[in-house]
Amino acid sequence: MADNADNLPQAESGNSNMGTRIRRYRQERNLSLNQLAESTGVSKGYLSALENEQTSTTKSRRPSAETLYSIAKALGVTMSDLLGRKLLATAITSPPPESLQKFAEADNLPQADIEMLNAIQFRGEHPKTIERWRYIYTAIRVSESMDNH
Repeated sequence: MADNADNLPQAESGNSNMGTRIRRYRQERNLSLNQLAESTGVSKGYLSALENEQTSTTKSRRPSAETLYSIAKALGVTMSDLLGRKLLATAITSPPPESLQKFAEADNLPQADIEMLNAIQFRGEHPKTIERWRYIYTAIRVSESMDNH
């Protein structure tokens, strides 16, 4: 996943807090507190308290990782986005499969694209053929224009 920390919504007063970010992401997606509560399984009251920073003084009311994950998933963002932190990149420990290496060499792919493709799995497996890698890569490249609309 891309590092979205630089694209985080910022409060008008400067550095925004988690509650402000949750509210901003929710509003950008035209979701009510009720809708977010239904999709996350988190109570509307607790979400409201988070958005209004009524939990910052009480440690026991700080959201758990599970709660943050549910909120992030429902909003289509990362937990890092909600926390206002840069996403920590995980190193890919396994080398790319031979079919990906051959495709990357044939099409002269940049290292970043090879690493991105190496992270792709479908039902727990990498694509097996150069043609399938090319199809996936082309689909990703073609879909880039969708981000501009």
